[in-house]
Amino acid sequence: MNTKLKMAIVGAGIWGENHAKIYKEHPFAEVVAICDLNTGKAKTIADKLGIDQVYSDYNKMFEESGCDAVAIVTPDFAHTDIAVSAANHKKHILIEKPLATTRDDVFRILEAVEKNKVRAMVDLHNRWSPPFNAAHEAVVKGELGEIYSAYSRLNDVKWVATDLLPWAAKSSILWFLGSHSLDTLRWFFNDEVARVYCVSRDGVLKDMGVDTTDEYLTTIEFKRGGIAQMENGWITPNANPCVNDIKFNVLGTKGMISIDASHHNMIQQFTDEKSFVPDVIVQNSIFGKPKGFAFESIRAFVDCVLSGEDFPVSVYDAANTSLAILAIMESAATRNPVEVKY
Repeated sequence: MNTKLKMAIVGAGIWGENHAKIYKEHPFAEVVAICDLNTGKAKTIADKLGIDQVYSDYNKMFEESGCDAVAIVTPDFAHTDIAVSAANHKKHILIEKPLATTRDDVFRILEAVEKNKVRAMVDLHNRWSPPFNAAHEAVVKGELGEIYSAYSRLNDVKWVATDLLPWAAKSSILWFLGSHSLDTLRWFFNDEVARVYCVSRDGVLKDMGVDTTDEYLTTIEFKRGGIAQMENGWITPNANPCVNDIKFNVLGTKGMISIDASHHNMIQQFTDEKSFVPDVIVQNSIFGKPKGFAFESIRAFVDCVLSGEDFPVSVYDAANTSLAILAIMESAATRNPVEVKY
């Protein structure tokens, strides 16, 4: 294969740099341009990784750079205009989760993708997580029987909202982590969400100066009768050995699988000051090259665009996940069950 997919990146933050590193290491991809409103940040990554073109205007980048596809690595509320423009410029699109954060924006993106016949994928990378992927294989093989119920817990430490994300107050833990949780549940049940009931609690982060909800507890009913409980919060103490607190249980009529993806015993590090679990699964590096499963999903986008294979997670999966999360938010606000509207 001699063809290389020419990638452009919108968003020069930490994750945008990760995208650039992954495309640089991929034998059939190359980064031709990077864009950010802060051109200084974009230029820093470009100089570091040998990217020739730097832009502050993504429309100009789509017109001039010669890219085949674009990775949209901006805050979650800033995806839509970029994605629609990319589709209108006939560029394939990889969007960091979620697809969009309003109902209108979800359908604007879908309409642009369908109208322009481009391919789009959202980086819901938990499907590439080794324990979750292995568990899903068991489900597909029928080893658990009919999937009956599940419990999903995906929380972050406070540092994510207070320090990592300068835009946390404009977002929600449901968009930042809940999109992964809900996509995983939909994947395991192989079904769409019919109804949700959610309660939430505020106060801890607001007292720390971040105006966002602390935690959501959601009961989910699927169309074919499956039920699940989903927990998402970002007030776990910062001393937790892992940034994420990940627990998952799926129960079938013939068996059960339990996953603890945060407090594993593969490697633990201790000093007089702290205990620490190095990340060797999600986004680690080996000999300086990105190797974690959160990077495999990005590689898979390149592979599937070039091969023509279906993406392991479709843009419609991402759309239905966003629509269900919007129903969860409505339920949390009203304290009433809400039917999901597709």
